[in-house]
Amino acid sequence: QVRLVETGGGLVQAGGSLRLSCAASGRTGSLYWMAWFRQAPGKEREFVAAITWIGGRTSYADSVKGRFTISRDNAKNTVYLEMLSLKPEDTAVYYCAGTRRTYDYTEVRSYDYWGQGTQVTVSS
Repeated sequence: QVRLVETGGGLVQAGGSLRLSCAASGRTGSLYWMAWFRQAPGKEREFVAAITWIGGRTSYADSVKGRFTISRDNAKNTVYLEMLSLKPEDTAVYYCAGTRRTYDYTEVRSYDYWGQGTQVTVSS
């Protein structure tokens, strides 16, 4: 089993920044992709960014490219999401997720493990 715990959410003004952290514990060695998803009220959960534990290959949703950066610290079993130039439309609950799959890593259904989520609110 794998446990994921997100921290770092909060309230920020438009144009501001936040850094989210996802601490992983348990059988993390079985995971291939780690990702961040988000879900705004009344909307479906959507892919934000992903990174491989080995090699650090990254992928981003078009809506966050150039503003968000995903990274990982293998020694700390932690994945980060640095968010810059935040916009009101970035407001959502952000979830960390992990999967053993090597494909379809932008799909919610591909992920086996999820954190509890952390709220990010961007005021205009």
